[in-house]
Amino acid sequence: MERKLTCIICPKGCEMIATLDENKKFLSVTGYTCKRGAIYAETECTAPTRTLTSTVFTKSGKLLPVKTAAPIPKGALGRAMAVLADVVASDDARLGDVILENIAETGVSIVATDDACTL
Repeated sequence: MERKLTCIICPKGCEMIATLDENKKFLSVTGYTCKRGAIYAETECTAPTRTLTSTVFTKSGKLLPVKTAAPIPKGALGRAMAVLADVVASDDARLGDVILENIAETGVSIVATDDACTL
């Protein structure tokens, strides 16, 4: 079985074709121009992850931009967004502050991507 992928690691956007066996186990990839592309293709086929970016309210009602400190499993994105809907950050949150630890039981923290006081 083949799966077409467009690499998102760099601006080149290499068009790749990953080959998987009948159990969807990754076998090989063609079309990449760097090692990072090959790694991306294997990861995307076996355990896709994404960095989640969103906003949470502060106590004063302003929106604070946040993101995951590291990519989380793609399947956990919906659960993570549901958790974030109820999160209220401090009005003195600063860029890089951990707003919530272990989002959706992924082991990854949610961090502020701006200072709440500048919003």
